Amino acid sequence: MRSREIQSTLTPPGNGDDEGEGWLTSYLDVLTLLITLFVLLLSLAETGRGDDGEASMQQPTSSTAPASPGIEPRNDGLQPRFSGLNVDGVSVAEDDSGITLRIDNRLLFASGEARLTDGGRAVLRELVSQLEAFQGRISIEGHTDNVPISTARFPSNWELSTRRATAVLRQLVESGVSEERLRAIGYADTRPLESNDTAAGRAANRRVELLLTKGGTAAR
Repeated sequence: MRSREIQSTLTPPGNGDDEGEGWLTSYLDVLTLLITLFVLLLSLAETGRGDDGEASMQQPTSSTAPASPGIEPRNDGLQPRFSGLNVDGVSVAEDDSGITLRIDNRLLFASGEARLTDGGRAVLRELVSQLEAFQGRISIEGHTDNVPISTARFPSNWELSTRRATAVLRQLVESGVSEERLRAIGYADTRPLESNDTAAGRAANRRVELLLTKGGTAAR
């Protein structure tokens, strides 16, 4: 009886074994919540990092992609200026030398002649606006087939091709193209496009070409 009284005196009310386990359970619950919160914060922090572990920032987007410098077109992109040229008998070609406007001889001259026809003058007038807009040299080159010519005016195809090129040059100057940018050259039959063995080939070789190249005045 005496021992029970002593035990009752030493044990505070409400602090029995059940109460002791209760506060431990509450502590564990709080600890679990803290750990869960820590894990949640850690995972949120990881979502803001890129694959390389560095913090990633969302880049602003634009509906228009930046222009790439790319490769500069040869001759400063002159080809598109003439690609839409729609003159019967005039073709456009481009190579390492520059832009070439090739004019069929039938449009410009009668056979064996170096005087421009009325139709030839009209064709050249159609080209003047494009030629004036072009900033560079213009070389006018006369070409013939290989059929020999020997007259008082044209002892050979060299004289004929040169006079035809000069006639085109004079017409362009009269139409307003600066003569400082022009030169005339005769090549006779030395630069054929086709074989001279056929009538069609010879017709293709009889032509005047305007070679357009970058630069200021024509080379001397």
